[in-house]
Amino acid sequence: MFVGLRTGDAVAEQRLDLAHGGMLYVDESGRVRQDERVGPSCQRVDVAAGTLACLRATAVPDQAELVVTKPGAEPARISEWGTPSRVRMSPSGRLVGWTVFRAGDSYLGGVGTFSTTAGIYDLATGNHYGSLEDFALTVDGKPYPAQDLNYWGVTFARDDLTFYATARSAGGTWLVRGDLRGRTLTALRRNVECPSLSPDGTRVAYKFRDGDRWRLHVLSLVDGRDVPLADPAHLDDQAQWLDDRTVAYGRDKAIYSVPADGTGAPALLRANASSPAVVR
Repeated sequence: MFVGLRTGDAVAEQRLDLAHGGMLYVDESGRVRQDERVGPSCQRVDVAAGTLACLRATAVPDQAELVVTKPGAEPARISEWGTPSRVRMSPSGRLVGWTVFRAGDSYLGGVGTFSTTAGIYDLATGNHYGSLEDFALTVDGKPYPAQDLNYWGVTFARDDLTFYATARSAGGTWLVRGDLRGRTLTALRRNVECPSLSPDGTRVAYKFRDGDRWRLHVLSLVDGRDVPLADPAHLDDQAQWLDDRTVAYGRDKAIYSVPADGTGAPALLRANASSPAVVR
């Protein structure tokens, strides 16, 4: 059971129904919504197997809290120094991954630079894997121990061991595949950001750099085929798969969907919303 948070003089909120499918999204006030239901205030949210992850700011600037709520258990809370950016649950509801933007570090490098911290937590064992910056990265078959590495945008496979994320260093980005057993990361593709693994685990939706713009693409992990999707607009979001055929994403203060095979056209799903998540 999930109950919305509210202040003393607020009207009663309806419970989120995480057992019957549908789409969650974050509206302009920061509330998580599902149709006419409302939930806790979050900047980013994800849900899987009845477990809800809520990443929210607790102080401005640069303080955040990750709250993971599971039926029959006390909420797990992790404090972070940074501004909420991304959060994802593994399909089993066991792992949660998050990203925050941080002031300092490479922010001092000038316009266009930034710093992030991405972490992973295992709800079953209580194991906090720490920052992905502590994992060993391999690029082009060689160790890549750069000091300016940043990671963000985690997405999990069904085995609760494999994940994908974004790595950035020396002005470039890579799609990386991570292995929690060995605490390793392997670069797979350049000029890629914010991966999202399909429900069947065969494809990754991501932002691909085209000049100074980022366009949504889908990469097949089976044959390496890369397809630009039918929305050519610049976007800045981590896409979410509605099912194995359709991808949803936030753009221009609204949520759109587009076919995952490059056909069709973008369709408006929800105005005044961002950061969609699907109840699975």
